[in-house]
Amino acid sequence: MRLRLSVLDQAPIAEGSSGADALGNTLDLARLADRLGYHRYWVAEHHGGPMLASPGPEVLIGPIAAATERIRVGSGGVMLPHYSPLKVAESFSMLAGLFPGRIDLGIGRAPGSDAHTMLALQRDRREAAPDDFPQQLAELLGYFEDALPHGHPFARYAKWLPGRPHLPEPWLLGSSPQSALWAAELGLPYAFADFINARGADNAHAYRDRFQPGRRREEPAVAVGIWALAADSDEEAQLLSTSARMSMTLLRQGRLIEVPPVEKAVRFLESQGTPIDGRPRGRRTIVGTPARVRAGIEETAAEYGAEEAIVVTITHDHAARRRSYELIADAFGLEAGGAAPAGAADDPAGPAGAATGPADAAGPAGAAEDPAGAAAPAGAAADPAGAAAAAGAAGPAGGRSGQGAVGPAR
Repeated sequence: MRLRLSVLDQAPIAEGSSGADALGNTLDLARLADRLGYHRYWVAEHHGGPMLASPGPEVLIGPIAAATERIRVGSGGVMLPHYSPLKVAESFSMLAGLFPGRIDLGIGRAPGSDAHTMLALQRDRREAAPDDFPQQLAELLGYFEDALPHGHPFARYAKWLPGRPHLPEPWLLGSSPQSALWAAELGLPYAFADFINARGADNAHAYRDRFQPGRRREEPAVAVGIWALAADSDEEAQLLSTSARMSMTLLRQGRLIEVPPVEKAVRFLESQGTPIDGRPRGRRTIVGTPARVRAGIEETAAEYGAEEAIVVTITHDHAARRRSYELIADAFGLEAGGAAPAGAADDPAGPAGAATGPADAAGPAGAAEDPAGAAAPAGAAADPAGAAAAAGAAGPAGGRSGQGAVGPAR
């Protein structure tokens, strides 16, 4: 099967520009990705810093979908511990109703910020928020599937989701073993952030081995988030990548900056004794000519057994980022304009319930349109207590460390 290519946009803020400029660049890049034939366009969630203008993916998704024609649009992802599951369900239901068959809901567990920012995001700051992600996830899925158990105090709200009969496609995101086990137990498609943790292939294989088919999916689906940058020469690509390398080096030191220009980044790396053609410590980056980048993306996807690569790129110059996605699209022979509509039947991670009525006992809305949709899943995702037990069987909840963006479920 041909590898599917998608985009993860973290809305980088270049030094000398503004957050508003970065948001405008997001819309511009989304239009380009749509024309080039990328499959989906996800926006990340990050809070409390000068580098990324993406604290609210649900706010960006609507304008992106309105500015494009066929590409799927979604979150990479929504950091569920910050929110009420009902609020997330209602927001993404609205999006699905406005853009049927095109909306993805990538769900993560990490804060997308540091501990202090996470506290600032809490409504009740008297104590730390509970670590109840499995229960939150179960409740969220229960709203979409109208499958909260009888007697659940919030069950009636499932029927009132404003976008029905249309629904978003849920994904679980992660960069650790726990997220893979949850995704397998719940029969959800799974996206792993290789650009955060380059040693995650075993997690993807564990997901496939333990996947429990059901009404959400009959077959597992894996996407891998990959940091890649293409240019006309290896030397140019390496220079362009220095901006992100400087930013990440300082981030690990607790110093948050806007994305610096290449000249400044080169001077910084030289002052650190770091070779210009090196790579960030502990992270995989694929940098070079289009042919080199294609080979690297294909090799990484094969390592994960992934059907889809979600490419994230950060540069100081927006034109260079645009050019990189153009070169990668050309290297893979993407069809400009995209032949198939988002959520078509040839998508193994196609939408469960993108275009028909509310879920019932036979499965989620639109299951007939999804070749992966069918019988009920193992484990009671609709039952908060059942999901918690299922998560417990898969392993302990684990921590919330790490930044958000495809893969924060941990």
